[in-house]
Amino acid sequence: RSLLAALRAHDRKQAVREIVPSSIQKPVFTKEMRKDYTILCPQMSPIHFDLIEPAVRSCGYNLEVLQNSDRTAIDTGLKYVNNDACYPSIITVGQMMEAVLSGKYDTDRLALAMTQTGGCCRASNYVGFIRRALAKAGLGHIPVISINANGMETNEGFHFTLPMLIGAAQAIVFGDLLMRCLYRVRPYEIEAGSANRLAETWSQKIIDHLVNGTGRYGDLCQQLVDDFDHLPIHEDMRKPRVGIVGEILVKYMPVANNHLVDLLEEEGAEAVVPDLMDFMNYSVYNGKFKHEYLGKGWTSEASAVLGVKGIRALRRPALKALEKSKRFEPPMHIEQIAELSDPFLSQGNQYGEGWFLTGEMAELLLTGVPNIVCIQPFACLPNHVVGKGVIKQLRKKYPQANICAVDFDPGASEVNQLNRVKLMLSAARKNMEQAAQKS
Repeated sequence: RSLLAALRAHDRKQAVREIVPSSIQKPVFTKEMRKDYTILCPQMSPIHFDLIEPAVRSCGYNLEVLQNSDRTAIDTGLKYVNNDACYPSIITVGQMMEAVLSGKYDTDRLALAMTQTGGCCRASNYVGFIRRALAKAGLGHIPVISINANGMETNEGFHFTLPMLIGAAQAIVFGDLLMRCLYRVRPYEIEAGSANRLAETWSQKIIDHLVNGTGRYGDLCQQLVDDFDHLPIHEDMRKPRVGIVGEILVKYMPVANNHLVDLLEEEGAEAVVPDLMDFMNYSVYNGKFKHEYLGKGWTSEASAVLGVKGIRALRRPALKALEKSKRFEPPMHIEQIAELSDPFLSQGNQYGEGWFLTGEMAELLLTGVPNIVCIQPFACLPNHVVGKGVIKQLRKKYPQANICAVDFDPGASEVNQLNRVKLMLSAARKNMEQAAQKS
Protein backbone atom coordinates (compact mmCIF):
# COMPACT_ATOMS: atom_id res chain seq x y z
CA ARG A 1 0.00 0.00 0.00
CA SER A 2 2.79 2.43 0.88
CA LEU A 3 4.66 1.68 -2.38
CA LEU A 4 1.51 2.22 -4.46
CA ALA A 5 0.80 5.47 -2.63
CA ALA A 6 4.33 6.70 -3.39
CA LEU A 7 3.97 5.81 -7.08
CA ARG A 8 0.65 7.63 -7.33
CA ALA A 9 2.15 10.69 -5.62
CA HIS A 10 5.00 10.64 -8.15
CA ASP A 11 2.54 10.53 -11.02
CA ARG A 12 0.57 13.44 -9.60
CA LYS A 13 3.69 15.59 -9.53
CA GLN A 14 3.75 15.49 -13.33
CA ALA A 15 0.35 17.18 -13.48
CA VAL A 16 -0.39 20.86 -12.84
CA ARG A 17 -0.86 21.36 -9.11
CA GLU A 18 -4.14 22.90 -8.02
CA ILE A 19 -3.73 25.35 -5.15
CA VAL A 20 -6.66 25.16 -2.73
CA PRO A 21 -7.37 27.20 0.42
CA SER A 22 -6.04 25.68 3.64
CA SER A 23 -9.12 26.74 5.61
CA ILE A 24 -11.57 23.95 6.46
CA GLN A 25 -15.02 24.26 4.92
CA LYS A 26 -17.05 22.10 7.27
CA PRO A 27 -20.81 21.64 7.60
CA VAL A 28 -22.11 22.66 11.01
CA PHE A 29 -24.56 20.70 13.15
CA THR A 30 -27.35 23.23 13.66
CA LYS A 31 -30.18 23.52 16.18
CA GLU A 32 -32.68 22.48 13.49
CA MET A 33 -30.72 19.28 12.82
CA ARG A 34 -31.06 18.21 16.44
CA LYS A 35 -34.78 17.52 15.91
CA ASP A 36 -34.56 14.74 13.33
CA TYR A 37 -30.88 13.89 12.77
CA THR A 38 -29.30 10.63 13.93
CA ILE A 39 -25.88 11.09 15.54
CA LEU A 40 -23.52 8.13 15.16
CA CYS A 41 -20.78 7.54 17.72
CA PRO A 42 -18.07 4.85 17.45
CA GLN A 43 -17.87 2.01 19.95
CA MET A 44 -14.91 1.88 22.33
CA SER A 45 -15.90 -0.01 25.48
CA PRO A 46 -19.19 -1.98 25.24
CA ILE A 47 -19.74 -2.13 29.00
CA HIS A 48 -19.45 1.64 29.35
CA PHE A 49 -20.82 2.94 26.05
CA ASP A 50 -23.99 0.83 26.25
CA LEU A 51 -24.77 2.87 29.38
CA ILE A 52 -23.61 6.25 28.05
CA GLU A 53 -25.86 6.00 24.97
CA PRO A 54 -29.22 6.04 26.84
CA ALA A 55 -27.92 8.74 29.21
CA VAL A 56 -27.26 11.09 26.28
CA ARG A 57 -30.45 10.10 24.44
CA SER A 58 -32.48 11.05 27.50
CA CYS A 59 -31.18 14.62 27.03
CA GLY A 60 -32.81 14.97 23.61
CA TYR A 61 -30.07 13.80 21.23
CA ASN A 62 -30.78 10.86 18.93
CA LEU A 63 -27.38 9.29 19.63
CA GLU A 64 -26.56 5.79 18.42
CA VAL A 65 -23.39 4.00 19.54
CA LEU A 66 -22.28 1.75 16.69
CA GLN A 67 -22.15 -2.00 17.26
CA ASN A 68 -20.18 -2.87 14.11
CA SER A 69 -16.86 -3.27 15.87
CA ASP A 70 -15.63 -6.27 13.89
CA ARG A 71 -13.14 -7.17 11.18
CA THR A 72 -15.27 -5.69 8.39
CA ALA A 73 -15.06 -2.28 10.09
CA ILE A 74 -11.26 -2.62 10.15
CA ASP A 75 -11.19 -3.50 6.44
CA THR A 76 -13.38 -0.48 5.69
CA GLY A 77 -11.07 1.73 7.71
CA LEU A 78 -8.09 0.64 5.65
CA LYS A 79 -9.85 1.97 2.55
CA TYR A 80 -10.02 5.48 3.97
CA VAL A 81 -7.04 5.77 6.36
CA ASN A 82 -3.44 5.12 5.37
CA ASN A 83 -2.16 2.00 7.11
CA ASP A 84 0.74 4.03 8.50
CA ALA A 85 -1.78 5.67 10.86
CA CYS A 86 -2.45 4.05 14.21
CA TYR A 87 -4.83 1.14 14.67
CA PRO A 88 -7.50 3.06 16.69
CA SER A 89 -7.77 5.64 13.89
CA ILE A 90 -8.38 2.89 11.34
CA ILE A 91 -10.98 1.14 13.52
CA THR A 92 -12.85 4.34 14.40
CA VAL A 93 -13.04 5.66 10.84
CA GLY A 94 -13.91 2.16 9.62
CA GLN A 95 -16.83 1.85 12.04
CA MET A 96 -18.26 5.17 10.98
CA MET A 97 -17.78 4.76 7.24
CA GLU A 98 -19.18 1.23 7.23
CA ALA A 99 -22.31 2.52 8.98
CA VAL A 100 -22.64 5.58 6.74
CA LEU A 101 -22.33 3.47 3.58
CA SER A 102 -24.53 0.62 4.83
CA GLY A 103 -27.78 2.09 3.48
CA LYS A 104 -29.33 1.85 6.94
CA TYR A 105 -29.30 5.62 7.47
CA ASP A 106 -30.58 8.62 5.54
CA THR A 107 -27.31 10.42 4.83
CA ASP A 108 -29.24 13.71 4.55
CA ARG A 109 -30.37 13.28 8.18
CA LEU A 110 -27.11 12.02 9.63
CA ALA A 111 -24.27 13.42 11.75
CA LEU A 112 -21.17 11.84 13.28
CA ALA A 113 -19.68 12.58 16.71
CA MET A 114 -16.08 12.17 17.87
CA THR A 115 -14.03 13.38 20.82
CA GLN A 116 -11.23 15.89 20.23
CA THR A 117 -8.78 16.76 23.01
CA GLY A 118 -6.22 19.10 21.49
CA GLY A 119 -3.42 16.69 22.36
CA CYS A 120 -0.90 15.20 19.97
CA CYS A 121 -1.50 12.62 17.19
CA ARG A 122 -4.99 11.22 16.80
CA ALA A 123 -6.31 12.88 19.98
CA SER A 124 -7.05 15.82 17.70
CA ASN A 125 -6.87 14.23 14.25
CA TYR A 126 -9.78 11.79 14.46
CA VAL A 127 -12.19 14.49 13.34
CA GLY A 128 -9.96 15.37 10.38
CA PHE A 129 -9.63 11.71 9.38
CA ILE A 130 -13.42 11.31 9.45
CA ARG A 131 -14.08 14.46 7.40
CA ARG A 132 -11.50 13.36 4.83
CA ALA A 133 -13.10 9.91 4.56
CA LEU A 134 -16.57 11.43 4.09
CA ALA A 135 -15.26 13.74 1.36
CA LYS A 136 -13.61 10.81 -0.45
CA ALA A 137 -16.94 8.97 -0.38
CA GLY A 138 -18.80 11.99 -1.77
CA LEU A 139 -20.56 12.60 1.54
CA GLY A 140 -18.82 15.74 2.71
CA HIS A 141 -22.16 17.34 3.58
CA ILE A 142 -22.49 15.14 6.70
CA PRO A 143 -21.61 17.18 9.83
CA VAL A 144 -18.93 15.87 12.19
CA ILE A 145 -19.49 17.03 15.76
CA SER A 146 -16.30 17.63 17.72
CA ILE A 147 -16.88 16.70 21.37
CA ASN A 148 -14.29 18.73 23.27
CA ALA A 149 -13.91 20.70 26.46
CA ASN A 150 -11.44 23.32 25.25
CA GLY A 151 -13.42 25.19 22.60
CA MET A 152 -11.51 23.77 19.63
CA GLU A 153 -14.73 23.58 17.62
CA THR A 154 -18.31 24.50 18.34
CA ASN A 155 -21.62 23.32 16.89
CA GLU A 156 -24.69 25.37 17.67
CA GLY A 157 -26.88 22.28 17.75
CA PHE A 158 -24.82 20.31 20.29
CA HIS A 159 -24.14 21.58 23.80
CA PHE A 160 -23.16 19.99 27.08
CA THR A 161 -25.80 20.40 29.76
CA LEU A 162 -25.46 19.64 33.45
CA PRO A 163 -27.92 16.69 33.30
CA MET A 164 -26.00 15.25 30.33
CA LEU A 165 -22.64 15.57 32.07
CA ILE A 166 -23.94 14.04 35.30
CA GLY A 167 -25.67 11.21 33.42
CA ALA A 168 -22.62 10.38 31.29
CA ALA A 169 -20.29 10.55 34.32
CA GLN A 170 -22.55 8.25 36.34
CA ALA A 171 -22.69 5.87 33.37
CA ILE A 172 -18.88 5.66 33.38
CA VAL A 173 -18.78 5.03 37.15
CA PHE A 174 -21.44 2.33 36.84
CA GLY A 175 -19.58 0.83 33.88
CA ASP A 176 -16.34 0.69 35.88
CA LEU A 177 -18.13 -0.91 38.81
CA LEU A 178 -19.87 -3.46 36.60
CA MET A 179 -16.63 -4.33 34.77
CA ARG A 180 -14.61 -4.65 37.97
CA CYS A 181 -17.17 -6.93 39.63
CA LEU A 182 -17.92 -9.04 36.55
CA TYR A 183 -14.29 -9.77 35.68
CA ARG A 184 -13.53 -10.61 39.31
CA VAL A 185 -16.19 -13.30 39.74
CA ARG A 186 -16.80 -14.71 36.24
CA PRO A 187 -13.73 -16.99 36.16
CA TYR A 188 -14.89 -18.65 39.39
CA GLU A 189 -18.67 -18.92 38.85
CA ILE A 190 -20.28 -22.22 39.88
CA GLU A 191 -23.10 -21.99 37.34
CA ALA A 192 -21.85 -21.19 33.86
CA GLY A 193 -23.26 -17.91 32.58
CA SER A 194 -24.54 -16.72 35.96
CA ALA A 195 -22.14 -13.75 36.14
CA ASN A 196 -23.07 -12.53 32.65
CA ARG A 197 -26.77 -12.83 33.44
CA LEU A 198 -26.33 -10.81 36.62
CA ALA A 199 -24.37 -8.19 34.68
CA GLU A 200 -27.13 -7.92 32.08
CA THR A 201 -29.75 -7.53 34.81
CA TRP A 202 -27.75 -4.72 36.34
CA SER A 203 -27.18 -3.04 32.98
CA GLN A 204 -30.94 -2.73 32.60
CA LYS A 205 -31.34 -1.39 36.16
CA ILE A 206 -28.63 1.21 35.53
CA ILE A 207 -30.21 2.30 32.24
CA ASP A 208 -33.57 2.64 34.00
CA HIS A 209 -31.92 4.88 36.58
CA LEU A 210 -30.12 7.01 33.99
CA VAL A 211 -33.22 7.48 31.83
CA ASN A 212 -36.08 7.47 34.31
CA GLY A 213 -34.39 8.34 37.61
CA THR A 214 -35.37 5.01 39.16
CA GLY A 215 -33.47 4.35 42.38
CA ARG A 216 -30.86 6.45 44.17
CA TYR A 217 -27.37 6.56 42.69
CA GLY A 218 -25.53 5.66 45.92
CA ASP A 219 -27.95 2.87 46.82
CA LEU A 220 -27.60 1.31 43.37
CA CYS A 221 -23.80 1.29 43.66
CA GLN A 222 -24.04 -0.55 46.98
CA GLN A 223 -26.68 -3.01 45.75
CA LEU A 224 -24.66 -3.83 42.62
CA VAL A 225 -21.57 -4.71 44.67
CA ASP A 226 -23.67 -6.68 47.19
CA ASP A 227 -25.22 -8.80 44.42
CA PHE A 228 -21.84 -9.69 42.94
CA ASP A 229 -20.48 -10.25 46.45
CA HIS A 230 -23.14 -12.95 46.97
CA LEU A 231 -22.96 -14.62 43.56
CA PRO A 232 -22.08 -18.30 44.14
CA ILE A 233 -18.47 -18.92 43.11
CA HIS A 234 -15.68 -21.37 43.93
CA GLU A 235 -14.29 -19.46 46.90
CA ASP A 236 -11.21 -21.66 47.34
CA MET A 237 -10.15 -21.56 43.67
CA ARG A 238 -7.24 -19.33 42.69
CA LYS A 239 -6.22 -18.39 39.16
CA PRO A 240 -3.44 -16.15 37.86
CA ARG A 241 -4.57 -12.52 37.93
CA VAL A 242 -3.57 -10.68 34.75
CA GLY A 243 -3.82 -6.91 34.39
CA ILE A 244 -4.54 -5.32 31.02
CA VAL A 245 -3.07 -1.86 30.45
CA GLY A 246 -2.19 0.22 27.41
CA GLU A 247 -3.69 2.58 24.87
CA ILE A 248 -7.26 3.39 25.86
CA LEU A 249 -9.16 2.06 22.83
CA VAL A 250 -7.06 -1.10 22.45
CA LYS A 251 -7.44 -1.73 26.20
CA TYR A 252 -11.24 -1.59 26.30
CA MET A 253 -12.41 -2.57 22.79
CA PRO A 254 -12.61 -6.36 22.32
CA VAL A 255 -12.08 -6.37 18.55
CA ALA A 256 -9.02 -4.13 18.87
CA ASN A 257 -7.28 -6.49 21.33
CA ASN A 258 -8.58 -9.70 19.72
CA HIS A 259 -10.92 -10.33 22.68
CA LEU A 260 -8.07 -10.50 25.18
CA VAL A 261 -10.31 -10.76 28.27
CA ASP A 262 -12.08 -13.80 26.79
CA LEU A 263 -8.74 -15.33 25.84
CA LEU A 264 -7.33 -14.95 29.34
CA GLU A 265 -10.42 -16.50 30.90
CA GLU A 266 -10.37 -19.39 28.41
CA GLU A 267 -6.74 -19.98 29.32
CA GLY A 268 -7.60 -20.23 33.02
CA ALA A 269 -6.76 -16.72 34.23
CA GLU A 270 -8.61 -13.78 35.77
CA ALA A 271 -8.51 -10.49 33.83
CA VAL A 272 -8.08 -7.24 35.76
CA VAL A 273 -8.86 -4.08 33.75
CA PRO A 274 -8.38 -0.66 35.43
CA ASP A 275 -11.28 1.79 35.47
CA LEU A 276 -12.07 4.07 32.52
CA MET A 277 -12.72 6.94 34.95
CA ASP A 278 -9.08 6.73 36.03
CA PHE A 279 -8.07 7.91 32.56
CA MET A 280 -10.45 10.88 32.89
CA ASN A 281 -8.85 11.58 36.26
CA TYR A 282 -5.39 11.54 34.67
CA SER A 283 -6.46 13.95 31.94
CA VAL A 284 -7.82 16.43 34.50
CA TYR A 285 -4.92 16.02 36.95
CA ASN A 286 -2.39 17.00 34.25
CA GLY A 287 -3.53 20.64 34.48
CA LYS A 288 -1.46 21.10 37.65
CA PHE A 289 1.82 20.17 35.91
CA LYS A 290 0.93 22.32 32.91
CA HIS A 291 0.58 25.35 35.17
CA GLU A 292 3.78 24.71 37.12
CA TYR A 293 6.08 23.80 34.24
CA LEU A 294 4.48 24.39 30.83
CA GLY A 295 3.34 28.00 31.05
CA LYS A 296 -0.39 27.46 31.49
CA GLY A 297 -2.33 29.99 33.58
CA TRP A 298 -3.41 29.54 37.18
CA THR A 299 -6.86 28.46 35.95
CA SER A 300 -5.26 25.27 34.63
CA GLU A 301 -4.20 24.18 38.12
CA ALA A 302 -7.43 25.40 39.70
CA SER A 303 -9.45 23.39 37.18
CA ALA A 304 -7.28 20.34 37.90
CA VAL A 305 -7.80 20.58 41.66
CA LEU A 306 -11.55 21.13 41.35
CA GLY A 307 -11.90 18.47 38.65
CA VAL A 308 -10.14 15.78 40.69
CA LYS A 309 -12.27 16.63 43.73
CA GLY A 310 -15.42 16.53 41.62
CA ILE A 311 -14.58 13.12 40.15
CA ARG A 312 -13.75 11.79 43.61
CA ALA A 313 -17.08 13.00 44.97
CA LEU A 314 -18.89 11.40 42.05
CA ARG A 315 -17.11 8.07 42.61
CA ARG A 316 -17.45 8.10 46.39
CA PRO A 317 -20.54 5.80 46.59
CA ALA A 318 -18.86 3.25 44.32
CA LEU A 319 -15.54 3.39 46.20
CA LYS A 320 -17.27 3.00 49.57
CA ALA A 321 -19.20 -0.01 48.30
CA LEU A 322 -15.97 -1.63 47.06
CA GLU A 323 -14.18 -0.91 50.36
CA LYS A 324 -16.93 -2.66 52.35
CA SER A 325 -17.10 -5.69 50.03
CA LYS A 326 -15.44 -9.04 50.68
CA ARG A 327 -14.31 -9.73 47.11
CA PHE A 328 -13.42 -6.41 45.50
CA GLU A 329 -10.85 -3.65 45.96
CA PRO A 330 -11.26 0.05 45.15
CA PRO A 331 -8.79 1.75 42.79
CA MET A 332 -6.07 4.04 44.12
CA HIS A 333 -6.47 7.80 44.11
CA ILE A 334 -4.89 9.57 41.15
CA GLU A 335 -2.32 11.28 43.41
CA GLN A 336 -1.06 7.86 44.55
CA ILE A 337 -0.83 6.61 40.97
CA ALA A 338 1.14 9.73 40.01
CA GLU A 339 3.50 9.16 42.94
CA LEU A 340 4.07 5.55 41.87
CA SER A 341 5.08 6.70 38.38
CA ASP A 342 7.59 9.30 39.64
CA PRO A 343 10.60 6.95 39.92
CA PHE A 344 10.24 6.06 36.24
CA LEU A 345 8.87 9.08 34.36
CA SER A 346 8.31 12.80 34.62
CA GLN A 347 4.68 13.85 34.74
CA GLY A 348 5.53 15.90 31.68
CA ASN A 349 4.98 12.68 29.72
CA GLN A 350 1.37 13.50 28.84
CA TYR A 351 1.14 12.27 25.24
CA GLY A 352 -0.78 9.05 24.73
CA GLU A 353 -1.48 7.50 28.13
CA GLY A 354 1.73 9.15 29.40
CA TRP A 355 2.92 8.65 32.95
CA PHE A 356 -0.49 7.22 33.81
CA LEU A 357 0.27 3.97 31.94
CA THR A 358 3.39 3.44 34.04
CA GLY A 359 1.50 4.32 37.21
CA GLU A 360 -1.24 1.82 36.35
CA MET A 361 1.30 -0.99 36.03
CA ALA A 362 2.86 -0.07 39.37
CA GLU A 363 -0.61 0.03 40.97
CA LEU A 364 -1.40 -3.45 39.70
CA LEU A 365 1.94 -4.84 40.91
CA LEU A 366 1.29 -3.46 44.41
CA THR A 367 -2.30 -4.75 44.64
CA GLY A 368 -1.86 -8.46 43.99
CA VAL A 369 -1.70 -8.48 40.20
CA PRO A 370 1.89 -9.44 39.29
CA ASN A 371 1.06 -10.43 35.71
CA ILE A 372 0.44 -7.71 33.13
CA VAL A 373 -0.24 -7.54 29.40
CA CYS A 374 0.83 -4.12 28.12
CA ILE A 375 -0.94 -3.54 24.80
CA GLN A 376 -0.57 -0.72 22.32
CA PRO A 377 -1.09 0.00 18.62
CA PHE A 378 2.08 -0.61 16.64
CA ALA A 379 2.08 3.00 15.37
CA CYS A 380 1.56 4.64 18.78
CA LEU A 381 5.01 6.07 19.52
CA PRO A 382 4.19 7.68 22.93
CA ASN A 383 2.83 4.45 24.38
CA HIS A 384 5.84 2.47 23.23
CA VAL A 385 7.97 4.87 25.28
CA VAL A 386 5.83 4.94 28.45
CA GLY A 387 4.76 1.29 28.12
CA LYS A 388 7.51 -0.90 26.70
CA GLY A 389 10.16 1.63 27.62
CA VAL A 390 9.70 1.29 31.40
CA ILE A 391 9.14 -2.47 31.70
CA LYS A 392 12.81 -3.20 32.44
CA GLN A 393 12.88 -0.65 35.27
CA LEU A 394 9.56 -1.88 36.65
CA ARG A 395 10.96 -5.41 36.84
CA LYS A 396 14.00 -4.09 38.66
CA LYS A 397 11.88 -2.32 41.31
CA TYR A 398 9.19 -5.01 41.50
CA PRO A 399 10.89 -8.45 41.19
CA GLN A 400 7.49 -10.21 41.07
CA ALA A 401 6.57 -8.40 37.83
CA ASN A 402 5.68 -10.73 34.95
CA ILE A 403 4.99 -8.29 32.10
CA CYS A 404 4.63 -8.95 28.38
CA ALA A 405 4.17 -6.27 25.72
CA VAL A 406 1.92 -7.00 22.75
CA ASP A 407 1.44 -4.82 19.67
CA PHE A 408 -1.85 -4.65 17.78
CA ASP A 409 -2.23 -3.64 14.15
CA PRO A 410 -4.45 -4.59 11.18
CA GLY A 411 -1.73 -6.87 9.85
CA ALA A 412 -0.33 -8.13 13.17
CA SER A 413 0.04 -11.89 13.61
CA GLU A 414 -2.64 -13.22 15.94
CA VAL A 415 -0.55 -16.36 16.44
CA ASN A 416 2.36 -14.27 17.68
CA GLN A 417 0.07 -12.32 20.01
CA LEU A 418 -1.41 -15.55 21.37
CA ASN A 419 2.02 -17.10 21.91
CA ARG A 420 3.27 -14.10 23.86
CA VAL A 421 0.21 -14.16 26.13
CA LYS A 422 0.51 -17.93 26.67
CA LEU A 423 4.20 -17.60 27.52
CA MET A 424 3.33 -14.96 30.12
CA LEU A 425 0.60 -17.23 31.56
CA SER A 426 3.02 -20.15 31.73
CA ALA A 427 5.39 -18.05 33.85
CA ALA A 428 2.43 -16.88 35.98
CA ARG A 429 1.37 -20.46 36.77
CA LYS A 430 4.93 -21.43 37.62
CA ASN A 431 5.23 -18.48 39.99
CA MET A 432 1.94 -19.44 41.68
CA GLU A 433 3.13 -23.02 42.18
CA GLN A 434 6.41 -21.87 43.70
CA ALA A 435 4.58 -19.48 46.03
CA ALA A 436 2.21 -22.28 47.10
CA GLN A 437 5.13 -24.60 47.86
CA LYS A 438 6.83 -21.96 50.00
CA SER A 439 3.65 -21.31 51.98
